[in-house]
Amino acid sequence: MRPDPFDTNRSSSSGDREPYAFERERLITERERLRQKYDRERDGEEPGPYDDRDALPPYATPRAPRRKRPIGRWILRGLGIGIVLLVIAIIWLAITAPLSKSLQPPTPPSITLTADDGTPIARRGAIIGKPVDAAKLPPHVTQAFLAIEDRRFYSHWGVDPRGIARAAWANMGSGGVRQGGSTITQQLAKNAFLDSDRTATRKIREAMIAFWLEAWLSKDEILSRYLSNVYFGDNTYGISAAAKHYFGRTPDKLNVGQAAMLAGLVKAPSRLAPTSNLEGARKREAVVVGAMVDAGFLTKAEGDAVQPQRVLGSRPSQLPNGTYFADWILPEARDQAGEIKTEATVQTTLDPRLQRAAERTVARAGLREAQVALVAMRPDGRVVAMVGGKNYAKSPFNRATQARRQPGSTFKLFVYLAAMRQGMTPDSTIEDRPVTIGDWTPKNSDGRYQGTITLRQAFARSSNVAAARLTQQVGVKAVIKAARDLGISTPIPSEATIGLGTSTVSLLELTAAYAAIAREQYPVQPRGLADVREKGWYQSLTGGATEMPSKIHDEMLDLLAASIRTGTGRGANLTVDAFGKTGTTSDNKDALFVGFARDLVVGVWVGNDDNSSNPGLSGGGIPARIWRDFMQSALGIAPIAAPAPAVEEVDPDALPAEDQENSILPLGGEIEGMGFNLKMGEDGTISVGPSRRDRQEGPPPATIAGRRRKKKGPTRGNRNPAAEQLVSPRRRGPRLGSRLRGRTRNRSPTSERRHSR
Repeated sequence: MRPDPFDTNRSSSSGDREPYAFERERLITERERLRQKYDRERDGEEPGPYDDRDALPPYATPRAPRRKRPIGRWILRGLGIGIVLLVIAIIWLAITAPLSKSLQPPTPPSITLTADDGTPIARRGAIIGKPVDAAKLPPHVTQAFLAIEDRRFYSHWGVDPRGIARAAWANMGSGGVRQGGSTITQQLAKNAFLDSDRTATRKIREAMIAFWLEAWLSKDEILSRYLSNVYFGDNTYGISAAAKHYFGRTPDKLNVGQAAMLAGLVKAPSRLAPTSNLEGARKREAVVVGAMVDAGFLTKAEGDAVQPQRVLGSRPSQLPNGTYFADWILPEARDQAGEIKTEATVQTTLDPRLQRAAERTVARAGLREAQVALVAMRPDGRVVAMVGGKNYAKSPFNRATQARRQPGSTFKLFVYLAAMRQGMTPDSTIEDRPVTIGDWTPKNSDGRYQGTITLRQAFARSSNVAAARLTQQVGVKAVIKAARDLGISTPIPSEATIGLGTSTVSLLELTAAYAAIAREQYPVQPRGLADVREKGWYQSLTGGATEMPSKIHDEMLDLLAASIRTGTGRGANLTVDAFGKTGTTSDNKDALFVGFARDLVVGVWVGNDDNSSNPGLSGGGIPARIWRDFMQSALGIAPIAAPAPAVEEVDPDALPAEDQENSILPLGGEIEGMGFNLKMGEDGTISVGPSRRDRQEGPPPATIAGRRRKKKGPTRGNRNPAAEQLVSPRRRGPRLGSRLRGRTRNRSPTSERRHSR
């Protein structure tokens, strides 16, 4: 009989095994079996001899039988997981694809900018039509879209497998993508919720959203939203806007041909827009009409009766879609309008009359290849006219706001302002002599130096060496501070050369700096919107305007007036008080004139976009004339009268004896002889000119030229024919020359040679 392994009465000294040894052996054996089984299952081997419960050793404990899991439990678990995923998908669609979004246009509606008088000047954004109800449209209108886009629209559930298969078969046969299998519901899903990429992920999302729309909207609602938002070219969205844009009517008034043409545009609206490709739009119209016949919407006779359609030849109410001023002010206008859900209108500060005057002035300036920019503003910063180039269609780059160019001598405004702040006056003196500052030796552009002159004279003749000395005297930091105070925000290097305008600045900022002088308050912030939002209390405390001391203001006006009256800006002189400064950069690359008169501040820049040289260009030339012509038109003032003809005073006592009897002339009388004409004016003035015979036969070249300096390209409007025919006394010989007391100069302020400053 086998001993009981649990018999504790047995003695270990009898040679038998120790107590519990048998049980310990059994446990070790069972553990080894389980380990081997686990190793075999891990390695994918067949079951071992002791893996089955019948093959267990007699001392092993039999395992409990394994339960068979029912298939129904797996089915229930799968359904539960599916329900959870469906709930997650519904929540995701409700967040990312709300039904309300399908009513919104795929692009923000337009924002219309108006002038200060309410006249529309520009429109930005899409033209969005009013929503339509497909059920209330004529049948042929909706049928045109169904025939060419989705014939089985009323029978599928958002995705048409038959249409997808048909498109795939057609594309395989053509070797490329020629047809699409998207339904109208899928197109609405793509237009309203998705982008236009062609990835598989986007197509899956499109199908899910299509099912979502079909589950919650009726077919007529889906078709209505599709027709209200689809793109028809020319930045026009929705059938209402397209019908008015192309045919000048509402959707319910469209005939079969017009509806077919609009339906045909959906495939390629930008390429087939009838305003630019009428032939292509008509060909597509014929395709749609044929599809309507094939679908049974039209009979063969009705299809043949449809004629090619015509679109509106001109749209006088169409606003320009781009101007320099509108481009500049649009971002701020959008911020003011906030989120644009419907078409918004924002009033600007632009004055249509002044804008037209600016454009006319620039157009007749004769610039050839050079570009131009003009900014006109009120002293408080309201921009009333802006020209950013000669032709917006060819170059929309705004040279008035986006370009950063050297201002030349117009920057000297800040140098002299710093000097006035330090107690100097226009009557203070400065040396107009060559100077060297470090490694820099500035020179006057005309190569002439006047010695000791007043600041008024230095500013008027735009002396470079005087400005350099003055910058060194008041300090570079003081000049930079003056520029910053007047609103210049662009980087300014801390070096003496800034006094000659070597740092860059925009014309808009520079003009605003001169507006600060006109307003007697700084800084002046340029603005283009009529409605100015109130500043917060912090901005009011830190960003308020500062009054300019009256004494300094009067001194700056003194300097700016001298520049126009007697200095380099004489070409800009007006019949009213005017103030301004010329500017010309090195190698005549840029030329500017900035100034103000009455309540208008204007800046003009002329130069090349590639920063190349313009021989002969100077701030006192073309820019000054553009400024003057614009001001005369804007302010409604007459031009300065042309200078009186040259007068040669004659001493009657110096005439020959034989001519003494003719020396006493009645008022208004004249004497002919010796090749010249002696005439006494009504005021008693005696003048000498060529004889009538010489005027008829034409004076000899020597008589015309005399010893007068030959001008280089006289400016238009400054020529004086009477002065050109004047006889020089020295060319007549000593006899006639000894009889003349002298002659008055025939130089008008604008006819003298100008120098680049």
